[in-house]
Formats: sequence, structure tokens, C-alpha cells
Amino acid sequence: MNKKLEKMKLKELWQLFPIFLVEHNKEWIKWYEEEREMILSSVPSKSIKRISHIGSTAILGICAKNIVDILLEVKDKDNLEIVKNIFINSGWLCMNMAENRITLNKGYTEHGFAEKVFHIHIRIMGDNDELYFRDYLNEHKEIAKEYETLKLSLWKEFEYDRDGYTEAKTDFIKKYTNLARNSYGKRY
Repeated sequence: MNKKLEKMKLKELWQLFPIFLVEHNKEWIKWYEEEREMILSSVPSKSIKRISHIGSTAILGICAKNIVDILLEVKDKDNLEIVKNIFINSGWLCMNMAENRITLNKGYTEHGFAEKVFHIHIRIMGDNDELYFRDYLNEHKEIAKEYETLKLSLWKEFEYDRDGYTEAKTDFIKKYTNLARNSYGKRY
């Protein structure tokens, strides 16, 4: 019998769900749209301020983990908890909870990744740096390719260390997020 995900240690989870990159898949946008529709049908509209496709699957033409990231911005802290509970009751797993941020996932099984995998990042409206980064890379293809090169160079070194992989990309992401914020002003 397989161990439940909730009972696994972090290193066990990293072994079961390694970092892997695939060529850009045009289906990711469709996956996002389908999941967005499900979210809109299950979460009260008064709780939702904005839903956005973020992460590398939202950056055209670059390799990415086969995981669609969704940013769900809510109006206030009370709605964080309300929305989190709706997702948990729908079978999503809570990955991380901080004071004003909640991350859940869907598509992780005791046997590894399902065909479609999602991360949803629930935040209070305005906590959305990922939108600036996404848009900047989509508008600057050469920077997007630099990001892809960085990700590919880190893949095997951090294949079983998600935290290390994320940390190794942080300076690049911060640099271009700040550049985007300075270029775009208060876009979001």
C-alpha cells in the first residue's frame, strides 16, 4: 500500500515529484482556461478579484515544468480562508500557508504526477509580482530565452530539490520583476 502524500517527508515528495522540464505546450493555455472555468463555478464571485495564468507555462515558447500555475487574487484576508476551504473540499492539497499567501495543488498522486497538474496561489489583491515577470518575459523574448537557459542549467543539479531550484532562480526573477515594475508602473 502506498503512503499518503500528507504523511511523506519532503525528500520523499521530491523523489516522487522531481523537477522536469518539457518543451512549451500550447495546451497549457487550454488547461488554464478549463481550470479557470471550474474555479469560477465553485468560488463565489464576490471573493475573486482576479484569476491569472502565471509561471513558465504562461511564458510563450520556453521549456517549463508541466505544471500550470494560477494566481487567484481575493479582496481580503477573510477571503483567503474561505477560498482555501473551497479548494480543499474539492480535493486540492494545501502545499504551503503563510499569513497572506496560500498555495494548493492538484494532480499529485501517490504514484506521481497526474496527466494535468496545477498549482493555485491564493493571495490578497495586489500581491502579484508574477504578472509583471510573465508580461516582461512575453514582451522580451531574448530575456525569456535567458530564463529558459537558466532553468535548463539548473534542472539536473536540483532535480530532487525544489527549494534549491526555486532559490537558484530567485535573483533572475527579482531582477526582471523589478525592471518590469519600473517600466510598467502600476499596471496591476
